[in-house]
Amino acid sequence: MAAAPSNYEYPTLKRSEIIQILAQFGIASISENDITNPKSVVVLDIYSRTLNHLGFLLEENEEHLDFDVLQHLDDPDLHLGSVRVLKLCNKIKEVLHILQCPKKFHLGDLATPEPSRTEYFLGAFLNFLVDRDVRMNSISEIVEEVGTLEQKIVEIEENNIMQLNLAIDECKQGREREMPLVEEVDKSVRELRQTVSDMNNKQMSLRTNLKKLKEKIVEMDDKISGAQFSLVQSVQENANLRSKIAQSPDKVQRALEEKKIAREEARNAERLAMHTFHEKNTLINVFSKVNKKMSKHCKQILAIEEQVNSAKSVEKNLKALKAKFGDEEVLEKSLEAQLVERQSKVEHTEGLKKELEKNYNTVMEEGAKYLSSKKSEVESKRSEIETREKNVENVLSKVDAINSEITSVIESAAAKVDELDSCRSEVVEAFRKYCDKFARVAESGPKLVH
Repeated sequence: MAAAPSNYEYPTLKRSEIIQILAQFGIASISENDITNPKSVVVLDIYSRTLNHLGFLLEENEEHLDFDVLQHLDDPDLHLGSVRVLKLCNKIKEVLHILQCPKKFHLGDLATPEPSRTEYFLGAFLNFLVDRDVRMNSISEIVEEVGTLEQKIVEIEENNIMQLNLAIDECKQGREREMPLVEEVDKSVRELRQTVSDMNNKQMSLRTNLKKLKEKIVEMDDKISGAQFSLVQSVQENANLRSKIAQSPDKVQRALEEKKIAREEARNAERLAMHTFHEKNTLINVFSKVNKKMSKHCKQILAIEEQVNSAKSVEKNLKALKAKFGDEEVLEKSLEAQLVERQSKVEHTEGLKKELEKNYNTVMEEGAKYLSSKKSEVESKRSEIETREKNVENVLSKVDAINSEITSVIESAAAKVDELDSCRSEVVEAFRKYCDKFARVAESGPKLVH
């Protein structure tokens, strides 16, 4: 048996070994006559069972037929057996190609099997089966180590999953604890934005009112300066009139009347100026009050701006918290995905573990059977070898006697050969003498006739 399938040499198995291996692995129970006189039905059954045991041909795949091909036939029921045989033949060719078998398998090996070819191909399959069984026994320790390692991996993954679940729960609890604070901050930010917009509107209206008041102040200053100028002129005219009264009384009287009229006008202008002055004072008082209110509003606006800045910082913190919550949600989703992946890996490893345990149990059972059969086989072979040694000793004694007889016969034959050789030389010499006499007679014969 070869060490690896790539170096397979296909040692020829005896028929008894083929029968024993088939019975040992529970594939089939046959007799030696089934191999020496193979029948198509028996050979088909043995090949099918062997391929099923090797795992290359499943029973359900064996029963499954290509119905698309059968639809093109007139009577598909008549071709079920032939299609099954063809599929089995193709599968055997495929497996033998994998095993790098030097001989080619043909359909005739199933229809009309020959004993030598059937024995050869069955030996190829069974050699591979025994070699695989030996390899499985050799890696049983490795399989156990892999099982323990997988158990450790499963435990580590379960611990990691528990830690991840705890981290997810802590994140959820932290988010639930911070949600009221976030809602409060959102509410305060909305209120501050509303107050900022209201204060901005008030500031704009106050700025327009201040602008209008400044324009009125400028107008009142112009009017006051004009009234003062007219008052100065009236004082100068009054002085001139007094000087003229002293010079000419009539003219002075007329001028006095004119001046009285002018004085009345000046008084009216003065009253108007005083009125405007009082209005200006009232406006100045109003402006001072407005200025106080504006400074107060400015302070309020500065305080609101500080609140807005604090609201912006709170909003930034809120955005950072939201980003943190988003990152935590992404982390939670990734952790959940990792959890699902770890659970799938755990299930996969559990399935592999069960499959390995099943294969290990089957391999151990087959190994025990094989070991018991090999022990009985070794004991039988030991007894056979002892009997064969005795037979060989008897045969060797007979061979020695035969060799002595052969040597005596050879010596007597050599003496007879020497004797015959001397006789042959005498006969040859006599024949030559006879030929010479006959030649002389033949030469003298024509002379006598003449």
